[in-house]
Amino acid sequence: MSDRENHQNDVASPTHRVRHVLGLSGGKDSAALALFMRDRVPEMEYFFCDTGYELPETYEYIERLEAFLGKPIVRLNPTRDFDHWLKVYNGYLPSQRMRWCTRMLKLKPFEEFVGDDPTFTYIAIRADEDRDGYLSTKPNITPVYPFRDHGITKEDVMRILHEHGLGLPSYYSWRTRSGCYFCFFQRKIEWLGLKQHHPELFERAKLYEKVDEETGARYTWSQDESLNELERPERAAEIVRKHELEIAKARCRNPSERLFHIFSDSVDDEQDLRPCLICDL
Repeated sequence: MSDRENHQNDVASPTHRVRHVLGLSGGKDSAALALFMRDRVPEMEYFFCDTGYELPETYEYIERLEAFLGKPIVRLNPTRDFDHWLKVYNGYLPSQRMRWCTRMLKLKPFEEFVGDDPTFTYIAIRADEDRDGYLSTKPNITPVYPFRDHGITKEDVMRILHEHGLGLPSYYSWRTRSGCYFCFFQRKIEWLGLKQHHPELFERAKLYEKVDEETGARYTWSQDESLNELERPERAAEIVRKHELEIAKARCRNPSERLFHIFSDSVDDEQDLRPCLICDL
């Protein structure tokens, strides 16, 4: 008997059906996991937590993936939007120290979707990653890590996407992760990428930034500068120079490495912060 069947026997009850769910972020890892599990767990339910603030490329990728899976991807929408919760949190923009956006716009809709049913949620943490963690503390939700169990690495993920003909989301040419267009985990170079590829979204993101004239408190997406400061020509040029230098160094270390890997693994002047699992995978 498999581990999955053992888990089913442990959590099944006469009043609840056992469910298998897989969340899609619009990123490469969760897409590859969906393709990997498609025939292994035919009863799988696929879902996408749609905040309404995702990149256009993310929506396009989700639609393409839906066709490849041959079954619907359920769109989960929060009952209250980002602007509502921003007021609740007194205008305090989400940050790595207060990730209320993930909790209210993605985790809460996910837990409502699952309800009280015994549920296995399949998470795309790879075998070559050292991070851990889970998305919910509800006792009826059990995490499953197929990539770890099968030794699937980043190279394997790329192979899965290539073999199925899906490929990568188009935003990977300028951004390393999925998530809202104003995600505070973006690197400086990615903010400039947003300005280049979606200038209207960059301008919308700027509107959320505030300075309290009485206290001097700054509410900005980046801790050390506003988007107005970041987009100044001299500052933007500095960010581009530093990024190109990191790319060049990475290429020298491994000349055969593909550009996507070099870009996604490069490090600039910011902390190497890990985004929330439900947003990023």
